[in-house]
Amino acid sequence: MERVGLEYQTLRNYAWIARKFPIGRRREELSFQHHTEVAALPEPEQDHWLDLAAEKGWSRNRLRIQLRNHRRAAQRADRKAAELPRVRVSTDRIDTWQKAAAELNTSLDAWIVQALDRAAAQALGATGGQR
Repeated sequence: MERVGLEYQTLRNYAWIARKFPIGRRREELSFQHHTEVAALPEPEQDHWLDLAAEKGWSRNRLRIQLRNHRRAAQRADRKAAELPRVRVSTDRIDTWQKAAAELNTSLDAWIVQALDRAAAQALGATGGQR
């Protein structure tokens, strides 16, 4: 630590970021700080935001603002959402639904909402459900 002149925690943070982004996933045109901003996100989201930052030439601060705005919009949408009633189903059904959701690379919650939208559209004779 004395050799590089950095605090232990700083070195730990650098190592964590480096592990999160193997060389093949790093964006040469973006700074280490860009990668730090998205490191806590799931990999697909990391890639999405890093791609946007590279494509649009965002500074680290601009990326931070865009992430903050995105989170705020998601929180507002969550506040507008209503909770579905609880339904008792067999674990076999849940397992089947989870497998179906995984096949579509989506969460179980999202898969259930999509299935309900399709069922509602079919029952109402429409071409698409409300989202």
